[in-house]
Amino acid sequence: MATVLITGTNRGIGLEFVEQYLAQGDKVIASCRNPAGEGALQTLAENSTQLQLVQLDVSSQASMEGLPGQLAGAPIDIFVNNAGIYGRREGFGELEAEPWAEVFQVNSIAPLILTQLLMENFNKGSLKKLIYLTSKMGSVGDNQGGGSYVYRSSKAALNAAVKSLSIDLKNKGFSVALVHPGWVRTDMGGPNGLIDTKTSVTGLVSVIEGLDLPSSGSFFSYDGSVIPW
Repeated sequence: MATVLITGTNRGIGLEFVEQYLAQGDKVIASCRNPAGEGALQTLAENSTQLQLVQLDVSSQASMEGLPGQLAGAPIDIFVNNAGIYGRREGFGELEAEPWAEVFQVNSIAPLILTQLLMENFNKGSLKKLIYLTSKMGSVGDNQGGGSYVYRSSKAALNAAVKSLSIDLKNKGFSVALVHPGWVRTDMGGPNGLIDTKTSVTGLVSVIEGLDLPSSGSFFSYDGSVIPW
């Protein structure tokens, strides 16, 4: 039985991660901004002793700094950084610095700051797997459509930072990966997505299961294929 910490679990992909890891018999620590107000999470918690809900707002430094205290030194085997936002959809000529910076805070900066804050918990874990949800839209090599400046750049920055992290932590036994969930029918992905959350997360859980030190630092799709940087 593994202990899995998942961020951004109030709906969509994050909630599906919670459900699938619980179904496997793992212990899940699920974070979101307002756990008490999330009916689906509360229902799961009422029916499972393996689920712990914690409060976390990754746009707030103070909230992130408060998470280690809520975990009370618990070992974490798998960290799934799922929390993220798309931001405004301005095209070139409409871009503004402040909303762009807000997306960078959540998508690019917070995942690494949170990792730093939780290293005591991760070092105690046995599996030592750190997983960061990114997007194919953060691939420079795959970009043939242009646009989406804010979201693309935030995920490209995350990719670069996590690649460095995978190198720096490899000698400490950590396997680190960036994963693309596919175009999923969620609030962010919209109703025209090609797959549902169950298909996406089933594939991602399989990718995480197969992740090891030799494959650390890779950029995987939910189907296990490797995406170009």
